[in-house]
Amino acid sequence: MGRFTRRGLMTSAAGVAAGVSLFSIGRTGRAAPSSKSVIRSVPIGNLKVVDPIWTTAYITRNHGYMVWDTLFSLDEKNQPQPQMVDTWEISSDKLTYTFSLRPGLKWHDGGKVTSADCVASIRRWAARDGMGQALMSFTASLDTVDERTFKLVLKQPIGFVIEALAKIDSNVPFMMPERLAKTDPNTQITEVIGSGPFRFAAKEWVPGSKVVYEKFEDYVPRKEPASQAAGGKVVYVNRVESVYMPDAGVAMAALASGEIDLHESPATDLLKMVEGNPDVVITPNDPHGYVLFMVLNHLHPPFDKKEVREALLWGTKQEEYLATMAGDKKRYETCAAMFGCGLPNESKAGTEPLLNPNIEKAKAMIKAAGAEGAKVVLMDPTDNDLHKAALIGAQTLRRLGFNVEVQAMDWSTLVQRRASKAPPAQGGWNTFITNATSTGIANPLVNNFAKNCEQAWYGWPCDQRVVDLGRQWALETDPKKQHELIDKLQAVHLESVTYVPLGMYRPAIIYRKELSGIIRGPALFYWNIQKKA
Repeated sequence: MGRFTRRGLMTSAAGVAAGVSLFSIGRTGRAAPSSKSVIRSVPIGNLKVVDPIWTTAYITRNHGYMVWDTLFSLDEKNQPQPQMVDTWEISSDKLTYTFSLRPGLKWHDGGKVTSADCVASIRRWAARDGMGQALMSFTASLDTVDERTFKLVLKQPIGFVIEALAKIDSNVPFMMPERLAKTDPNTQITEVIGSGPFRFAAKEWVPGSKVVYEKFEDYVPRKEPASQAAGGKVVYVNRVESVYMPDAGVAMAALASGEIDLHESPATDLLKMVEGNPDVVITPNDPHGYVLFMVLNHLHPPFDKKEVREALLWGTKQEEYLATMAGDKKRYETCAAMFGCGLPNESKAGTEPLLNPNIEKAKAMIKAAGAEGAKVVLMDPTDNDLHKAALIGAQTLRRLGFNVEVQAMDWSTLVQRRASKAPPAQGGWNTFITNATSTGIANPLVNNFAKNCEQAWYGWPCDQRVVDLGRQWALETDPKKQHELIDKLQAVHLESVTYVPLGMYRPAIIYRKELSGIIRGPALFYWNIQKKA
């Protein structure tokens, strides 16, 4: 299937009027009846990278939840629950964790899931993920015991072993067959074989157009009710067809007409196209919302200078970004917390510049740093709702006196290009704007975007104080002292300007009322969803 275009939308509208479904017309030109066994959805972007360990991109994370399973998962109260694990034990000295897998787990190619698969998968995940790296830094050994049992031995007691294995946001510790998990962590896997509730239909994948997932008939759900990413992953449909539509208006029209069942990331300014439609539901999917932030490249001018990065804090008006992204004031709030707004680790430390912007002060700081008129390459994902935030970012930077070059690209291209450390003039970049679930940044271990130095995310910030304070926080067991460390960490992050926090908002998903059982969470989960005929 090719991409939709505005001309295609006109054709689609004519087809709908004639009672013919755009998606059901085959090469013969004959229409097939619609089926309650297929969900057709618009994803958050174009799937180009299929390896959820290699990248933190949410489109790949969402793909990962379809195909792979996890040892533990977070329920709707964000409490870890066993998933692939059947039973586990912790030794009296709290150094040895022994895990046994549920019987009957199978890979999509028919092979049996073993403890060796899980050990290799944990090691590969831990090489890429900040929380995984922290776990491995305290790990003395990780070995198999028998076909279904493996053991993790610590150097000293820590309190986040299960929380690490239950990590719900990128990078999620998905379990893969040993042969795939032994792929170099810095090299993408090319074969998609999991043990999760859906199989990836590789022969039907049309990059830039459609991704198909089929129900895995041999998947055995847990007996507990589904609860966020935990519990029984019961699949009620035969297929999920994820149809990439870069034209936001076309996607909204397809949902309104019933050609699409669900839209994972609708354009806020186009919601009026379906508001009042009795067959459509508009709702925030993640109850904790998303944080928006500007990523800065610390390796190259002008943001290699701390004074220039600090000026951005004073020159940023969060509400300009948030109003553009969310529209209704009830769906956003200004907030400079590095570890989530309204969550247990929210802090006010160091937030004065962002909450009290001063444009003239910012311009003076930039001039004093010798960066007035400096060239800034801003990457703009035109097929993603973040495109609107990128335009505000360009406007903000120009207002502060920078010479801004906006380079348009699709989100998947941005995801690949952001890994480049090359100078901006040689295919690199200076800045882009992205988001993260609040759950995904809720503490120093899960917040990959705030990592520094050896563990740093794209932008490559490095302030050793962040590394040292983060390690102290991980080892501290006193809640009061932990929060004191959060305040110190946030103050250092904002002093060094790891990135520019832009506030919190709650984006909507939209779906047809034929669907029920949609689970609220940081990702769109397709198990538990039923579709009426």
